[in-house]
Amino acid sequence: MVLKQLSHALTVCKLASPEDVDLSGAFYFLGRTDEEVSLVCRTQDVPAKTIAREDGWRGFRIQGELDFSLIGILSRISGILAAHQIGIFAVSTYNTDYILVKEGDFRRALQVLSQEGYQVE
Repeated sequence: MVLKQLSHALTVCKLASPEDVDLSGAFYFLGRTDEEVSLVCRTQDVPAKTIAREDGWRGFRIQGELDFSLIGILSRISGILAAHQIGIFAVSTYNTDYILVKEGDFRRALQVLSQEGYQVE
């Protein structure tokens, strides 16, 4: 399985309204529930109005489109990283999964996953 590194620094935010997000941004995940509005975006694109934010994330995605019948992909990656005391923030899209780790753990996370047979690009 191939893991593609994302080149930009990321931030996880909590917003008052989804209307605060610039939808023309090159990379973002926007989630709205009955309890909150969350945003993951490039750090340079964080909206001015945030309730809370946590900078210092880096990420990678599982390359290709993952079939919904595939089981345990995210579980295996998160288990490997957890065994090495590396926390994650995961986001799933229709096509694939994105895994974010703190900047200080990024290189080590990719190294550990590479040692476990993942191809890192």
